[in-house]
Amino acid sequence: MKLISLTFLLALSLMVNAQNNFKATQIKFERVEKAYSEKWETLRKFIQAGDFGNQFSMVINAYKSEGKLEIWLKPNADKSYKLFRTYDFCAHSGTIGPKITEGDGQTPEGFYYINVFNPMSNFHLSLGLSYPNTVDYGRTGKNRKPGSDIYIHGNCVTVGCIPLTDEKIKEVYVLSIEARNAGQEKIPVNIYPFKMTDGNMKKYITQFPAQATFWKSLQAGYLAFEKNKTQPDIVEVKGRYLVK
Repeated sequence: MKLISLTFLLALSLMVNAQNNFKATQIKFERVEKAYSEKWETLRKFIQAGDFGNQFSMVINAYKSEGKLEIWLKPNADKSYKLFRTYDFCAHSGTIGPKITEGDGQTPEGFYYINVFNPMSNFHLSLGLSYPNTVDYGRTGKNRKPGSDIYIHGNCVTVGCIPLTDEKIKEVYVLSIEARNAGQEKIPVNIYPFKMTDGNMKKYITQFPAQATFWKSLQAGYLAFEKNKTQPDIVEVKGRYLVK
C-alpha cells in the first residue's frame, strides 16, 4: 500500500513539474516574456473577476464570415464554459467553405486543437492547429495534398490562417500557455464558416449547396456547444464529423 502511494505521489509530482516546466520553458523566450509582462496582470484580474479560478481550461471558437475568434474559459473543476473575450480577425483569406488542397488560400473549417506553440514565429507568436485531420484528408482525396501549417498568429497577414494583431495574439498566446500549464493537453479550436444558426444555414446553403452535408455535421457540434457550453465529444468517421 505504501509503495502504491509513493508511486502515485511521484507520478503526480512529475505531472506537476511537467506542467510548470512548459510555462517556464516558454517564458524564457523574449516575446513570450514580454507578452506576460504586458498582458498577464490585466488578464488575471479579469479571470479572477469572472470566477475562472487559478487553473482553467479553454476552448476557442472561430467564425470565418463574422471574422470573430472567441475565447471560452472554465475553472478546471467546472463543466461549463463561459465567454471570456472576443477578438476580430485582422485579415481574411479565401471564402467560406473548407480548405481542400494545398495553396487554395482557404482557412479550414472543422474541429481541431492546438498542437504547436511557436514563440519565435515569423508572425510574432503563433499557435499551430491540428490540420489536416482524417476528415480533411478524406475531402482532399488521393494524389492531392491538403496543405498544412495552419496557425492562429500575429502580424495581421494570412494565406489560410487566422490572423490577429500582435497585441491580440499576445493575449491569446498567454491564455493558451496558462491552460496548457494547468493540465489541458489539447485546447480545442473549432472553426466554423459562420454562426451556424438555422437561419444562417438556410442562407448560406442556398449560396453554397455543395457544402450542405459537411456544414450540417459542423452544425451539430456548434449546437451542442451552444446548448450545454461544454466541448462536445466529436469523432471523425468516414470523412465526416459525428457528435456523440
